[in-house]
Amino acid sequence: MRYQTEQKYNRTRAFFMFLLLSFALFHATASTAQQIKDSYFHIGIAGNPPFIQADSQGARGIALEIWASIAAEEHWQYKTTCFKSVPEAIKALDQGKIDLVVGPVTITSGRAAVMDFSQPYYYTGLSIMSRTDPPTLWERISPIFSMKLMIAVLIFLSILGIVGTLIWLAERERSPEQFPPDAPHGIANGMWLAIVTMSTTGYGDRAPVTFWGRVICGAWMVISIIFATTMVAGIASTLTLTGMGISTITEASQLKDKKVACISEQTAMDFLHESQAKTINTSNIEEAYRLLAAKKVDAIVFDRPQLLYFKQAHPEDEIQVSHAVYDPNGYGFAFPLGSPLVKQVNVRLLRLAENGRIDQIIKTWIGENK
Repeated sequence: MRYQTEQKYNRTRAFFMFLLLSFALFHATASTAQQIKDSYFHIGIAGNPPFIQADSQGARGIALEIWASIAAEEHWQYKTTCFKSVPEAIKALDQGKIDLVVGPVTITSGRAAVMDFSQPYYYTGLSIMSRTDPPTLWERISPIFSMKLMIAVLIFLSILGIVGTLIWLAERERSPEQFPPDAPHGIANGMWLAIVTMSTTGYGDRAPVTFWGRVICGAWMVISIIFATTMVAGIASTLTLTGMGISTITEASQLKDKKVACISEQTAMDFLHESQAKTINTSNIEEAYRLLAAKKVDAIVFDRPQLLYFKQAHPEDEIQVSHAVYDPNGYGFAFPLGSPLVKQVNVRLLRLAENGRIDQIIKTWIGENK
């Protein structure tokens, strides 16, 4: 009987402990939610257009518009502080001076170890911007002296030599006046006949008179039509392309030993190190472009949307952005470790993506989400 009474008492105590813990947890959760709702957040903004653009008209851009949409839905109040670069803003976040960083903050494993991130609101990667300089005279004519063309000419001369020799062997006895018995003179005349036949000039100064001579010349006519057309078209297209201008750098394999500017992003610096380029750090894309325009660097490596936006803003300049995208990554908002804001921001980001608001903001700035 006593054992049953103690057992009942223990169950009752456990039940009340459960109720007490549940109430405390609910109160803490409600308190946290209310605290988040009523808080006045201090956000740091940093980055380059089109994600962050701060000037005399104020701050705006893709990242800030997405954050403003989230804050409006949650009825959050906030103030902003502009930083010169994303690393500087992240340093302020680490020191507790701000509550989050809004901008094109690349999500990396190194950063994720010391801070929390929202899910990516934009996926991108690195691209290469380079000059499209008008070709010099040497650049226009250099394809004519290229190794490939020299090899093609040697092959062509070899084929002419073979055809000329076959014509001479077939004609030397029956037509010694056209194809003399001495090999150098006779083969040279055979090559001349092959060239005249291939070009359809038809001087008529020499012509085969034997059966095998005519077979050889007839076969050469058919072959030379295809051969000559292909060779002439190849040379013409090469000269046309060189006259249109050349892009200094078009792909990563061309970066080796080149001077390349990057905008102090660890991802870009790692990429350039792997490409064996000579890295020159700059604080912003305008500074990097001044170096490119002055031909102090050969290219700029930075995130693709920023380069495309800069090119769009400078249509008169002879610059090219590579089609290739390297080291794909995502942009997100950065928070201190354990921030209770992350989940709510993620939920809002998903809703904005689902209703098309994020795509709408991006298209307003750069035309398309790519």
